[in-house]
Amino acid sequence: MTTFEGTLTKMETEIGAPIQYYLIFDSNFINVNQLINKDVEITHKGYQCLNCKKAKKIWRQGFCYDCFSTIPAAADWIMKPELSTAHLGIEDRDLAYEKRVQLQPHIVYLALSSEVKVGVTRNTQVPTRWIDQGAVQAIPVLETPNRYLAGIAEVALKNHFADKTNWQKMLKNEVPVTNLFEEKSKLKQWLPEETKPYFIEEDHLYQMDFPVQTYPLKVTSLNLDKTPNFSGKVVGIKGQYLIFEDGTVFNVRTYEGFVVELKF
Repeated sequence: MTTFEGTLTKMETEIGAPIQYYLIFDSNFINVNQLINKDVEITHKGYQCLNCKKAKKIWRQGFCYDCFSTIPAAADWIMKPELSTAHLGIEDRDLAYEKRVQLQPHIVYLALSSEVKVGVTRNTQVPTRWIDQGAVQAIPVLETPNRYLAGIAEVALKNHFADKTNWQKMLKNEVPVTNLFEEKSKLKQWLPEETKPYFIEEDHLYQMDFPVQTYPLKVTSLNLDKTPNFSGKVVGIKGQYLIFEDGTVFNVRTYEGFVVELKF
C-alpha cells in the first residue's frame, strides 16, 4: 500500500485524451489518473492555510479567516470581475497585485457543463478553467485587455445564460445537446458597447475528454469535516472531483488547505 500525506490544493491538469490530473504536495506528486479502478482511503489530518501556512481552520478558498479577510487573492473582484478597479488606478487591497492580475487579457466564454454557462478567465487559464468546471465544450467569445471589461460583459450575458455550473448534473454527465457556435452568434447584441470591439470573430471550439469510466446515477458529496475518513474505489475524475463507485464525489478544490493522508 502506498501512502501520501500533504496539504490539498486544486488538482493540476494537462489537456489530453483523456485529461491528466495531478495532486501536488510539498515533496511529491500523484498522477491521479493512476488511481482509477483502485481503492483509495482519504483521512483528514488537520489544516494548513495556503497563505500564512499556519495550522488554522480553513475559512474559504484554502485560506484561514484572517488571510481571507485581508489578502488580495481573496478579494471580492476575484469572484465578481466587474468590481475590478485597477484600470482606474484605484486600490482595493493591494494595487500592485491588482494591476498584475487585472490588467492582462481576459477571456469571456461560453462553456457546456450542465447547461450553457457564461464565465470569465485570464487567457493564461485556457483551457484549465474549463477543465476545472467539468465543461465538455467551451468557446471563447471576447478577449478584453482587462478584467473589468470582461466582468461587465459577463454581467450583461448573465441575463441570457447561467453563470454557475450545476455540479450534480455535471457529475452525472447530464449535458444538453447544444450548438455553442449558434449560441455565440446571437449574443453580440447583448454586449455592452464598450466591449463589442473585443468580440472574437473566429470560432474555436474546445473539447474536453475526462477520464471517467462510470458516471453515477446519484451523487453524494464527501464532507471531510463530517466524515474525516473515507474509502472507496475511484471510477473517474471530472472537473475538480474524484468520482467513487458508490456515487460519492469528492471536490478537491473545496478542501484546499486541508491536510490529508491518502492510501491506495
